[in-house]
Amino acid sequence: MLTYKVQPKGAVSPGISTCQGCMIDVIFRNVLEIMGEDTVLVVPPGCAAQFSGTGPEASVTVPGIQGNLENSAAIASGIANGFKHQGNNHTKVVAIAGDGGTVDIGLQSLSGAMERNENILYICYDNEAYMNTGIQGSSSTPLAASTTTTPAGKKVNNKDLIQIVMAHHVPYAATASIANIPDLRKKIQKARDIVGCRVLHVMSPCPTGWGYPSAKTVEVAREAINCGAWVLLEYENGKVTLGRRPVDLGNADKYFSMQKRFKSASKEELTNAGQHFVERYMYLEKLAGM
Repeated sequence: MLTYKVQPKGAVSPGISTCQGCMIDVIFRNVLEIMGEDTVLVVPPGCAAQFSGTGPEASVTVPGIQGNLENSAAIASGIANGFKHQGNNHTKVVAIAGDGGTVDIGLQSLSGAMERNENILYICYDNEAYMNTGIQGSSSTPLAASTTTTPAGKKVNNKDLIQIVMAHHVPYAATASIANIPDLRKKIQKARDIVGCRVLHVMSPCPTGWGYPSAKTVEVAREAINCGAWVLLEYENGKVTLGRRPVDLGNADKYFSMQKRFKSASKEELTNAGQHFVERYMYLEKLAGM
């Protein structure tokens, strides 16, 4: 049993060594508060690695495991099936990984878990690059954003994880953002009570990699929703439900100007990026209307 000088109010310790302005610990706190102590975590290497397991270096009081970057969904699937064969239908299995460990390296094992409809909750906290290892670009890095591997700005659009997830016909999937914690909590609660493979895709801006003051994380995330860079939606039993329509859809000038990673992008690139937000939202509106 871990001991703390300041006793934690929940399953996460009161002091976390994430970067200033990072909201990953807020995601973990809300997830574990709702999922409860009867939960097993699977967390791969990355920004959230400190939440793995219950050793003296960990930050949570629930059991967990850290595997490799590519196999979080596979490990979670194995744990869930072990519980199933033991007759344990109450312990929740939750995998939490970044975009690199989900949209890139971990996509194959996640796809397999979704296809088999494993009884797990998979959460991707998306900061749109490999922040833990030096801000290298990932498949979640958006068009025109600068990283250490795309110093002149990324030349293609990012993968759309939620549409990939929906193509697997899972019972429940949703996008969320640290800019709207009540919405995030509602979706965690809904996912908790559903049997089968559930996937949450959560935007979690990174002040270090995106280049904005650490106090502005929620403001940046909120502006992403306002311009359509991040769309809040739910996918349940084949039906798409969109959240509030972006109040300034496609007009992303404020959003881009808040971040240094877009400072070298040309006006044409930023215009194209904003147009992509509009086209993607219009497509999602069609799906929601079906």
